[in-house]
Amino acid sequence: MLNPKLKLNPKIFNDDVEQVNIRKGFGEGLVLAGETNKNVVALCADLTESTQMIFFKEKFPERFVEVGVAEQNLATVASGMAAMGKIPFISSYAMFSPGRNWEQIRTTIAYNNRPVKIIGSHGGISVGADGGTHQALEDIALMRVMPNMDIVSPCDALEAKKATIALAKTEKPAYLRLLREKTPIITTEKTPFNLGKAEIYWLPDAGLAQVGIIVTGGLLHRALLAAKELESEGIKTKVMNLVSIKPIDMDAIIALAKECKAIVTVEEHQVMGGMGSAVAEVLAQNFSAPVEFIGIKDKFGQSGTPDELIEHYGMGKNAIKEAVKRVLKRKV
Repeated sequence: MLNPKLKLNPKIFNDDVEQVNIRKGFGEGLVLAGETNKNVVALCADLTESTQMIFFKEKFPERFVEVGVAEQNLATVASGMAAMGKIPFISSYAMFSPGRNWEQIRTTIAYNNRPVKIIGSHGGISVGADGGTHQALEDIALMRVMPNMDIVSPCDALEAKKATIALAKTEKPAYLRLLREKTPIITTEKTPFNLGKAEIYWLPDAGLAQVGIIVTGGLLHRALLAAKELESEGIKTKVMNLVSIKPIDMDAIIALAKECKAIVTVEEHQVMGGMGSAVAEVLAQNFSAPVEFIGIKDKFGQSGTPDELIEHYGMGKNAIKEAVKRVLKRKV
């Protein structure tokens, strides 16, 4: 059952559940952050509409800078503005930022601990027909290894809006990962959100969970569908929304592993170096439990519809269910 304490969307499992682009939540949140703090500024690399930064541009044109197709400059200009007391948000496709300007982010932003917020839109394989060159499957790994850098991966548009507002209040650099496609609205305005904290979205109807499913980003809805079907098959799970990959909620992960004794991680990213790797690091140092990883397995993407690609690369609802059944067999 859905965790009643979190006031989630009661229409999650309905066919007519509202679907909204996660990046739209960022655009709306950035405007709200700008209204609260005049030091919030926005810079874009010629993708203002695609990243939904256009809302901020229209509301605060004097606080918006169009850098053009120059992602390295995007990072360095923002770092300079942050040094002068501004809170810059920079946006592009994740393949270009941090994909193209990683060294500039490292040297001018992270190394100096400047509070620049890097918005990587169109992350994951669900970019679809744009193909493997534009499908950012390595961005979490690139940013997770960088000192001082926080990483946030929201599950829906409302969570993206809350994350944007929260990041505007921090004094650290951060990476906010957004998807292109519309995804079901899972949360509500009343659902709690705290940077660095994970929440359990699905609970067994009764008794203890047998497997913990840890999800980040837009695949959370598929994981909830899988958990619901598994419950009807007699397999009890808990589903955790790990919106903050760094800092990671170690206590919540350890508690889930101790209860379930088996974990499945789910992400629209390379398994190596991604969220699943971060979870495995926590478990390796604190509590030994078998883990199954749902994600891209050392491959590049290709053109196709988002749903086709999610299924082809083994990240759909049925793949999650099968991973749960496999890890159950590995429990000691």
